[in-house]
Amino acid sequence: MKKVTALLLGLVLVLAFQAGSVFADSKLDGYINNVIGSPYKSGGNTSKGFDCSGFTTYVFDKMGIDLPRTSASQAKTGKKVAKTDLIPGDLVFFDTAGGNNSSVSHVGIYIGDGKFAHASSSRGVVTDKLNSSYYENRYVTARRVMDPDSFVKYADEE
Repeated sequence: MKKVTALLLGLVLVLAFQAGSVFADSKLDGYINNVIGSPYKSGGNTSKGFDCSGFTTYVFDKMGIDLPRTSASQAKTGKKVAKTDLIPGDLVFFDTAGGNNSSVSHVGIYIGDGKFAHASSSRGVVTDKLNSSYYENRYVTARRVMDPDSFVKYADEE
């Protein structure tokens, strides 16, 4: 019985640590967690339904940061960031329109550990891995729209 209890306790700790590694204790993570599972809605920008840029606009609005409404416009905002230099809160952009010509058609928010949160047209607000077979080949660029003070206030672990 002790072995089973120890095994279960160990499993719980491992799972809790893994979940915490993606959603650290920050205000940004709280804003995102509050809408995970919200449905997809074309043109949507509320928890009743989001499209990708509506989701990013909603989250950044909570932090007092104004973003343009479309993913293509958001891709021109802030400072360009190399994929290897991403930090939580950076916007990540993809070409999901099928042309694979590096035009931006989708946006998400990098949350750390190689993952990003976004409004998927088929699954609503979810998290995915940047290096998943779908998103890795469609990655276009990333932009940093938070200044260092905003990062410390909203995205850094509390």
